[in-house]
Amino acid sequence: MASALYHQNNPLFTQSLHQKNYNYSYFCYSTILPLKSINTNYSTRLRTTLIKSSRDKNRIVLSETSVDNTNSNSDSGESRVKSPDPDPGPDSDLPSSSSLLDSVSSLLKLDGIGWEIMSIALPAALALAADPITSLVDTAFVGHLGSVELAAVGISVSVFNLISKLFNVPLLNVTTSFVAEEQALIAKGRSPDSQSKILLPSVSTSLLLALGLGIAEAVGLSFGSGFLMNTMGISVDSPMRVPAEQFLTMRAFGAPPIVIALAAQGTFRGFKDTKTPLYAVGAGNLLNALLSPILIFPFGFGISGAATAAVISEYLSAFILMWKLNEKVLLIAPDVDVGRFAQYLKSGSLLIGRTLALLITTTLSTAMAAQEGPVPMAGHQICVQVWLAVSLLTDALALAGQALLASGVSQGNYGQAREVVYKVLQIGALTGVTLGFSLFVGFEALSGLFSSDSEVLEIARYGTLFVAGSQPINAIAFVLDGLYYGVSDFEFAAYSMFLIGLVSSIFLLVAAPSFGLPGVWAGLFLFMTLRVVAGFLRLQTRDGPWKFLRSDMEEDGV
Repeated sequence: MASALYHQNNPLFTQSLHQKNYNYSYFCYSTILPLKSINTNYSTRLRTTLIKSSRDKNRIVLSETSVDNTNSNSDSGESRVKSPDPDPGPDSDLPSSSSLLDSVSSLLKLDGIGWEIMSIALPAALALAADPITSLVDTAFVGHLGSVELAAVGISVSVFNLISKLFNVPLLNVTTSFVAEEQALIAKGRSPDSQSKILLPSVSTSLLLALGLGIAEAVGLSFGSGFLMNTMGISVDSPMRVPAEQFLTMRAFGAPPIVIALAAQGTFRGFKDTKTPLYAVGAGNLLNALLSPILIFPFGFGISGAATAAVISEYLSAFILMWKLNEKVLLIAPDVDVGRFAQYLKSGSLLIGRTLALLITTTLSTAMAAQEGPVPMAGHQICVQVWLAVSLLTDALALAGQALLASGVSQGNYGQAREVVYKVLQIGALTGVTLGFSLFVGFEALSGLFSSDSEVLEIARYGTLFVAGSQPINAIAFVLDGLYYGVSDFEFAAYSMFLIGLVSSIFLLVAAPSFGLPGVWAGLFLFMTLRVVAGFLRLQTRDGPWKFLRSDMEEDGV
């Protein structure tokens, strides 16, 4: 179905397409680039804060060196008085060329916190990339069954992933933050050599919620498959209807292990352990890649074989995670922590609402792009898929920042927490710039892997500026999401997304009919830019859960 979409020719549209092409590049430069200036003030203020912080650290080191030298000289009968550093004066906020070089150098240099961030982020990025890669392998196998089967599986997977993103991901994020907080507090009074299991109410509560949610999803997907197909616009007489329902019903049996595995992954992330989830997810995906072709072709199960292989692999991943988790914590608490249960429900509900706002905006952008016709829609799909795929790296950085920030704040280690915020934003910005440059250079060649249609590739080429130019903004936006979750600032994360989604949706409704795909891309860029602006505004308040960013907050309390 996707291949047919890419190669479809529409003469009427082609004529209008060439009439619109002349203003694509002009619109991208005149609309998207000015939006970047919205965030300039906040980025400058953050850079100034980082430079001041670096200078303060240098003064502390210099002072300590001076004291050591004085003590040494006094022992030998000499004394030296070191003149104090001159007052930087009112212009100290303006970075000099040497200060800018120092800032760039600090971005490229990984200190203790930087290495800890990367040690968490890299395995997480590999684990996040495992599922999309396995999906591509499954798609290749199912594609050999026929275009109808491939389209049916695509629809079913879209429905399944939508349910998972709406309900399961909020549980994952809340679990990570709550477990990181509890584990950090317990670790303060626990011997490092202790081998006994620990009791964390957040773990048992998360697993209990995961079990209930997984069963509910399995029942809903199994008995509601027909309703969901109607919602997706797949009529009863469509050739895709029967295989799509069949695949979705089989995949529903994998809902419980998926949710339980995500709850377990959230727990390991709270422990700052992303290697164990990587091994478990990798083992499950490897089994799926081996079983899927066997069940599809030699056994002749078709798409049911693909669904069965996926379900078996999901149970394997969940089993490995629970087995390893049982070695560290008590999975079942003697008593249910009602307070923690209520916190999960409140925070999870906020994140579900936030996810809805996000999905509405992105779905609207897809709908507006679809109105341009099949060829522009195909080109837009290439741009968006690449745009989203590269976000896996920055999602992993957000996860690292979330776990480290939750741990530092809960222990009252505010100096380290501030350093985590600044460092993860630095690494995120550098990652975004690197990804943007790489895509700007190589996106045209990369888009050729998705289609051979010259008109589709021409549309995708016009989107290069959108895909590449938005990467720094995207990276910082995703990192800020992780920081929200790290201090359990779920309310601001949700309510700001409601407002941002509303503004961006209105922009899409106005710009897309007038400017076509550039209007859609500008709307998505505005959506991400407003998230960054809101994030820096929140950090600048230094109030509520962000009080630790104030320099007058010391390690021993507020």
